[in-house]
Amino acid sequence: MSDIKNNPKQGQLNIEIDESVAQGVYSNLAIINHSPSEFVLDFISVMPGTPKSKVRSRIILTPQHAKRLNKAIADNIARFEEKHGVISENDHPQVPLSFGPAGQA
Repeated sequence: MSDIKNNPKQGQLNIEIDESVAQGVYSNLAIINHSPSEFVLDFISVMPGTPKSKVRSRIILTPQHAKRLNKAIADNIARFEEKHGVISENDHPQVPLSFGPAGQA
């Protein structure tokens, strides 16, 4: 088995993930911008009661790769819904985008 790990077959991609990257980053908001040469995906974690949110991760893609990513996500969502049921969409975000006290005590 170590031969397979150390000598991947031709055309096979050998990928390694750093421990800190493997932890992942939670995001409940994504902002996507593009130019003629790239797509920029900013992932943000918005928390109620927090006056300011920061971009937690930024991914920059070529238009071709952005299109492949879009297809891969759509394919995975379709498989998820086949197995677990339809993912309901909410027209209104669950996390309010206006912050601060909602009422008085």
